[in-house]
Amino acid sequence: MSASAPSPVRANESVLALFKKHFGYTPPHVVRAPAWLELLGHHSDYHEGLVLSVAVDRYTHIACAPRSDGKVELVASANPSVEMFWVTDLQSGATACWSNAIKGVLAQLRKRGVHFSGFNAALHHDLPSSIAAGSSTALGIATMLAVRQLYPFGLGDSGATLPPRRDDRGRIPPLAAVEKMHFARIGQAAASESAAGLSGLLSPVSTLCGKAWHATAFDCRFNSLDHLPLIGEVMVLCDSGVRPESSQGETELRELGTAAARKLGAKSLRSVEMKHLQAERAKLTLREYACAYHVVGEIARVVAGERALRDDDHRQFGQYLFQSHESSRNFLRNSTTELDLLVALARAHRGCLGARLTGGGFGGATISLVAYHEAQDFITHMAQGYERALGMKMTPLVCQVVDGAA
Repeated sequence: MSASAPSPVRANESVLALFKKHFGYTPPHVVRAPAWLELLGHHSDYHEGLVLSVAVDRYTHIACAPRSDGKVELVASANPSVEMFWVTDLQSGATACWSNAIKGVLAQLRKRGVHFSGFNAALHHDLPSSIAAGSSTALGIATMLAVRQLYPFGLGDSGATLPPRRDDRGRIPPLAAVEKMHFARIGQAAASESAAGLSGLLSPVSTLCGKAWHATAFDCRFNSLDHLPLIGEVMVLCDSGVRPESSQGETELRELGTAAARKLGAKSLRSVEMKHLQAERAKLTLREYACAYHVVGEIARVVAGERALRDDDHRQFGQYLFQSHESSRNFLRNSTTELDLLVALARAHRGCLGARLTGGGFGGATISLVAYHEAQDFITHMAQGYERALGMKMTPLVCQVVDGAA
């Protein structure tokens, strides 16, 4: 994949060509939903913490057309298999796991009284699946937008409402802010059921509510958000090539933090101040304390990061990214030699303001905040440095901050 994101025109052409090749005609609609990246707030969202995130120009695209027989037929550029099922049979399957995110949101729409029939759809992703950037969330959100185009519906607190009206050109209005939150809750519910555990609103909110050239500040306790300017920089993703063996490490970190809050008599780590944590350290195991220390400190870094963005002090904001990585490495212990190397290489470049691991850790990628005019030189520096140190080729991906799906 090239260092810069594919143009929207080329991406649309790709998904349209895939649809026409498989189904034999041109679809009436193409929708897309962006991936998202966490800037600060690492592992704090499920402790009712604060998070800074961005939607980026790596998309999930869906070309779609209605059908009247109640069947859904799916084809994806990244998967050789074709998936077909009835809209009345939305059980997750093991043979085509890539379609489970689609089935999950369709099932949630039906639970809320949204009426729709079958459809044909072609899927295309701009981002490698090896990088954790909310691809499954983007797929779920794009699916809801596709259904909304094909079978217009509205959503309220209690479920389906009056559908939006098409204009003279057949277009329906974009989602209002309040309706985006209803869509986000459907994405949350679908993810929670597929993961057999609680999932937060952070991922769907970041995909739906992002704003171009702004960071989204999301409060995971009160489900409120704000946008803070982040103009003049790009995000560069560097894939370490290391894959987490399983999600067990992330689950363990979550359980450690929850246990620490319980022993400290708090509803969640959001309610714990650093002084109280340090004073009550004897109540916790070493790992519980280390996990809590990171989360409490990370929430404080988000607050400081918000202040830096409001003051247009991006260099100071970048320092909080470096600090977040060091905390993850030292306390969560979810970094790797390869991730540490990528952050060290990034720190050594004059155009990098900050860098840290992204995703759940234990492998995956790093995100670097880089001055726009230095991006190309930074890419070369990172690729050459990583290959020189480890003998592994690595292609950094440049991402710009974009609007969320609408």
